[in-house]
Amino acid sequence: MKVAILCGGRGTRIREVSDLIPKPMIPVGNRPILWHIMKIFSAQGFNEFVLLLGYKGQVIREFFLNFAAHTADMTIDMNVRGSGRVCFHSETQEPWKITLVDTGEQAMTGARLWRARKFLADADGFMATYGDGIGNVDLGRLLKFHQAHGKTGTLTGVRPPGRFGEMEVQQSRVCKFNEKPQVSEGYINGGFFVFDPSIFDRFLNDREDLVLEKEPLERMASSGELMMCPHDGFWQPMDTPREYQLINELWAGPNPPWKIW
Repeated sequence: MKVAILCGGRGTRIREVSDLIPKPMIPVGNRPILWHIMKIFSAQGFNEFVLLLGYKGQVIREFFLNFAAHTADMTIDMNVRGSGRVCFHSETQEPWKITLVDTGEQAMTGARLWRARKFLADADGFMATYGDGIGNVDLGRLLKFHQAHGKTGTLTGVRPPGRFGEMEVQQSRVCKFNEKPQVSEGYINGGFFVFDPSIFDRFLNDREDLVLEKEPLERMASSGELMMCPHDGFWQPMDTPREYQLINELWAGPNPPWKIW
């Protein structure tokens, strides 16, 4: 099953570290947070990715086109010409197939998914997540939950700080979806979605200002087509400089909670 990762955001709330690069390329240790997200999926058997590019998407393209140069030790022999000039040592091999899709610099999350539909509308559906959030989510459990209920979409519900929005949930069905109400309690949208391909015809379109978390998910919830799989383990977004510092401190520690590989 393919995994769509929303990689087009500017990261305006974390501008101190993302002004020159797209938010998914902000480093956690010596790798972009996007690499960490892909490793979470890959460790659980999901290795085909569709990256939805926008702001400074060429930076992400260059990283994967020159993946070995960014991740492996190397020797450069300036006296040699041609392909033998560079020798990579213990080159990192990842079992990934990556499709990079330019979805427009100004497009919002719903429009980005729509513009990548030809790469995602497989019969079995697809997973999706944001390019700035990590967690030790059990993706196999999430997928089984989605396949069992037969609805259009499943999102992962988490219990984070109160600045996020909330969902009203009854017996795992999302009854009401409020992205950012005044008071927040209970579960909120932690990303890590699974969608049936019918989402494209029923809930998405090419309108550039279409925000996935607004009209599409709200309509899915009101029509009984959105379910929630709870996750009570580790989950952490990277929206602020403080969160950037926290994630890097966790990565530098002995047991980063999202490192399941």
